[in-house]
Amino acid sequence: MDKNIAIEFNNVGKQYRLGRVGTGTLSHDLNRWWQTSILGKEDPYLKIGEVNDRSTKGHSDYVWALKDIDFKVEMGDVVGIIGKNGAGKSTLLKLLSHITAPSTGDIRYRGRIASLLEVGTGFHPEMTARENIYMNGSIMGMTRHEITRKLDEIVDFAGIERYLDTPVKRFSSGMTVRLGFAVAAFLEPEILVVDEVLAVGDAEFQKKAIGKMKDVSSTGGRTVLFVSHNMASIRALCNNGVVLDNGKINHIGEINGCIEKYMKMSLPVDDNCSIADMKRPRTYNGDIFITDIKYLNENDQEIEPHCGQYIKFRVYYTVNVDNAKARLSIAIRDLYDNPMLSFPTDLTLEAINLQKGAGYADLIIDKLPLTAGEYKIAFDAKNMGLESDHIDSAKKLTVIDDDYFGLGRSLPNHQLGKIILCQHKWQF
Repeated sequence: MDKNIAIEFNNVGKQYRLGRVGTGTLSHDLNRWWQTSILGKEDPYLKIGEVNDRSTKGHSDYVWALKDIDFKVEMGDVVGIIGKNGAGKSTLLKLLSHITAPSTGDIRYRGRIASLLEVGTGFHPEMTARENIYMNGSIMGMTRHEITRKLDEIVDFAGIERYLDTPVKRFSSGMTVRLGFAVAAFLEPEILVVDEVLAVGDAEFQKKAIGKMKDVSSTGGRTVLFVSHNMASIRALCNNGVVLDNGKINHIGEINGCIEKYMKMSLPVDDNCSIADMKRPRTYNGDIFITDIKYLNENDQEIEPHCGQYIKFRVYYTVNVDNAKARLSIAIRDLYDNPMLSFPTDLTLEAINLQKGAGYADLIIDKLPLTAGEYKIAFDAKNMGLESDHIDSAKKLTVIDDDYFGLGRSLPNHQLGKIILCQHKWQF
């Protein structure tokens, strides 16, 4: 392994058998032992595992939680492991932390590993916080003197001085995570592995934890692997990322590219499905039903939306009742689901009466204030205050960079897709 490499995954895979553990597995275990230990052949069950797509029904009793994982992490790098629930993120960290062993391949690393994978990882509930700190430090190979030297910093960071000699079983989940993270971060491991547990802590602690992980990597030269569904935390902390999808690597690279790739994977917009055929999150009364939307110019021709240019959002609908007292709304969100713009009709219009049958409504924006990037459109329709139709991610809105102010200038790339522009002036 290269001396600059801290962690190396070589063709790593992890296979699990579905169903209840210990039921019907004896024959499989005997067959596996016979084939591998006696005949010297490959594990026969490695060939029949299926991809780990939790949303579909499988045809095999074996599933690959991880398969064909190949990547390297350099010393001092902070890597975000990104993916949907069930993508294999926690399994990957458990393999690295020796909680379980890989079915195929091998993992090489350089230095001590401190893992914070679940609330209370490595703590004995009957022992006090002080005793657990010394126990964890000893497991990591530190002397009692070294642990004592770090004790005050750990206690101060965790904010549990009053409870230092209280059994951990009496701690709240937030206090336990505070202590666990402080122990993992301050006992100077070469590799720090942190799963989603920071979400249990309050906002103040999350901010402290992110800052500490930055210090650990930048000043201490230590390597950090960080799993979170909070893309703001991932972006703030990580330099590079690995995107997992159904147990396989989908993308590796710079963190902003990884986040963009993950958000596009998570965007539930099917370009091949019409809005009328889209599945709604639940049943609505259907008095007003949204069927389509188009992006048009002043001459009602379909266009590609441009920053700072005229755009007409034409919403097609069907009214299924007589004289509907309607309220329509279009909302535009970024790929992180942050609201950017909202246009409810009752903000600028009085009550709208719609007659039974098909029709359309136009939302006109003279200068689109969105910078270049990808967004998603959400629709909402109500009749007499009752929800008639709602689509949270109905259509993609891809905005092309353009000269909003007509001065031949545009924003730097790192601002695109993140802010809203408006007409303004400076005076001195």
